[in-house]
Amino acid sequence: MRYAVYVASLILFLAALVASLWLSPDWWWAVAVCGAVAALGTWDLLQTRSTLRRNYPVLAHFRYGLESIGPEMRQYFIEADTAEVPYSRQQRALVYQRAKSVNDVRPFGTQQDVYGHDYEWINHSLAPTPHIDHDFRIVIGAQSAQPYSASVFNISAMSFGSLSANAIRALNKGAQLGRFYHDTGEGSISPYHREHGGDLVWELGSGYFGCRDEQGLFDEARFAAAAADPQVKMIEVKLSQGAKPGHGGVLPAAKVSAEISATRGVPMGFDCVSPASHSAFDTPRGLLEFVARLRERSGGKPCGFKLAVGHPWEWFGIAKAMHETGLLPDFIVVDGAEGGTGAAPAEFIDHVGVPMHEALMLVHNTLVGLNLRDRIRIGAAGRIVSAFDIARTLAMGADWCNAARGYMFALGCIQAQSCHTDRCPTGVATQDPKRWRRLDVPDKATRVFHFHDNTLKALRDLLCAAGLSHPEQLGPEHILRRVSATEVRSLGALYNFLEPGELVGRIPSHAVFQRYWASARSDSFAAPEQVASLRASKSL
Repeated sequence: MRYAVYVASLILFLAALVASLWLSPDWWWAVAVCGAVAALGTWDLLQTRSTLRRNYPVLAHFRYGLESIGPEMRQYFIEADTAEVPYSRQQRALVYQRAKSVNDVRPFGTQQDVYGHDYEWINHSLAPTPHIDHDFRIVIGAQSAQPYSASVFNISAMSFGSLSANAIRALNKGAQLGRFYHDTGEGSISPYHREHGGDLVWELGSGYFGCRDEQGLFDEARFAAAAADPQVKMIEVKLSQGAKPGHGGVLPAAKVSAEISATRGVPMGFDCVSPASHSAFDTPRGLLEFVARLRERSGGKPCGFKLAVGHPWEWFGIAKAMHETGLLPDFIVVDGAEGGTGAAPAEFIDHVGVPMHEALMLVHNTLVGLNLRDRIRIGAAGRIVSAFDIARTLAMGADWCNAARGYMFALGCIQAQSCHTDRCPTGVATQDPKRWRRLDVPDKATRVFHFHDNTLKALRDLLCAAGLSHPEQLGPEHILRRVSATEVRSLGALYNFLEPGELVGRIPSHAVFQRYWASARSDSFAAPEQVASLRASKSL
């Protein structure tokens, strides 16, 4: 039976060949089809790389074909509407509806299990606030020469090279229409970012693309020239990315096109490398000095950094350096381990880095404990698509939220998860012009604008229902979470919140501060002595 299809194809090929020679030449199509199948089976028997194909010639390919469409079959026919893998059908549908500005209401009742573990909600008020303007904004860099009034919901870092030219165009046009910002990603500012004049946050990664010298080191003069562009509103130093922190990246030489070469300032014909760490600094104090240098050379634009939290003592070292030197970033963006990427090793995407909720709490608490929270703004990113996602994140300590994949859905992304293959079916995450040229920029830009606008309208409705008038009023007491079938806790009761100034002169009872705060160093990212000694004892 293992060879039945192969043997049948041989017999049919011979029969069709005889029929075409002796009866009618119209049998040529049968000769071609059966001959191709027979040839495939013969090759399966002769090759040595796949035992499955040698044991099941021809038949093995049916298995490969079914396996290749398995994710699509599960996504469209098997998965529940609320199964988040990584985004549920319900979440994607909400983005599509809001991006198209069509009816997003639902009938009958919730599909959520309101008595299930981790179910969350916001409590409403018996005295709701009258409807207010939904253009919620915050000021970043109030002490700098060029403060920026930012929306509370913006486009997170996605580089040209990872996204297509038309995707970048549509995102930036949507940002321009809605007056929110578009983070360039570490791939620098491409010509497509500039076409429509939307606000930009220029992200500087370890490759210093767009402001590097021939050796790949930071070039201050090139940075100053590019940062002077009025379209650039803020500068963000990328320390690490949620989906692959501590990894770096390589764009193979074959993918370094003339456009990417010009945008990033790298030569064609060579791999484009993003090192795992920065060369412009190697200590917490060095990071803050670098941020201050960028602020000065950009003409006083707000400057900060983005990080995915890893070893707590490294973040504590940065916080101590702020406290000791008085050198403060204007903002910090916290990227969670649940963040997205075009491609990352499985272990990194699944098991490296702190999830956004815990990372945000650690950063927020540390700044509160040092009496610095009111001088530094915090952004947060990590699987945010709905108004409730924004409300929960702001209640936990963020000032604003960023989203990447949510805005990709607004562009038409269908979660095919083929970003790394250059065969994105919707033209969003590909450099194949035959695919990305099909993405209509005016239409998708309008959808990006509507997604942002309708999401903030939904946030406004949530706030009004809770008796509030601005997202800044949200606190951890407003969000409730079920922790068991019979227990409910507010985020204020679930998480340990530090009091203002609690880290100045003493160590709070919070476990992570108890263990690492005292020995964290502002002059080094190295592990504290007790961690190093523990490692040494284990190696003996």
